Amino acid sequence: MPVRVVGFDGDDTLWHSETRFHVTQGEFRELLQRHVPDADVDARLAEMEMKNLSIYGYGVKSFTLSMLETAIELTAGRIPTSDLEVILGWGKRMLMEPTKLLDGVEKTLRDLGGRYDLLLITKGDLFDQESKLARSGLGELFLGVEILSEKNAETYRGVFTRRGIKPEDFVMVGNSLRSDVVPVVGLGARAVHIPYEVTWHHEHVPEDELPASGWSRVATIADLSGVLGSLDR
Repeated sequence: MPVRVVGFDGDDTLWHSETRFHVTQGEFRELLQRHVPDADVDARLAEMEMKNLSIYGYGVKSFTLSMLETAIELTAGRIPTSDLEVILGWGKRMLMEPTKLLDGVEKTLRDLGGRYDLLLITKGDLFDQESKLARSGLGELFLGVEILSEKNAETYRGVFTRRGIKPEDFVMVGNSLRSDVVPVVGLGARAVHIPYEVTWHHEHVPEDELPASGWSRVATIADLSGVLGSLDR
């Protein structure tokens, strides 16, 4: 079926995001290992993030709160206030960093905007995502914006209903197999996966659990136009 609507993920599809978390987690690991040298800081932080997802959701604020809680837990409450202030500072720094677009994003969106209706469909903290979109300069290129607390079959179905989209007319583009490919294909739509250099462990999906059809993978967003053109044909 011809493509009518193309949805785009934001973080690590249009602009860099996960690298911020990766760098900050390295700083966090180094700080805590000064207090608890033998602790597996990365594993404990990952456990804390998963435990807190249903409470705080996604994004920098959730990550910062999970770092603080992990620091207090691993040090049995002995971590000094000055170090907690450092962790809070990292969170504020992440929230205030400029939105850096991936190569080829703006050109691709402008080219595709003449052929398809473009939607930004991203998940995370509302304020943070709105701020990143505003700083990106891409807002005018989208027909609409959907900021979701989670990306699954139910929330995508809600987007389709609100916007009068038939799944067979829709293609989702993103870097996450779990969020941008699996639920969309399960609803009868199609997806294009664009891997990012760093992927959060929560977004991984084993190869044997991926849909057998209905999606494809490209190396960069610059390759997207050709894939969408082949779907139209």
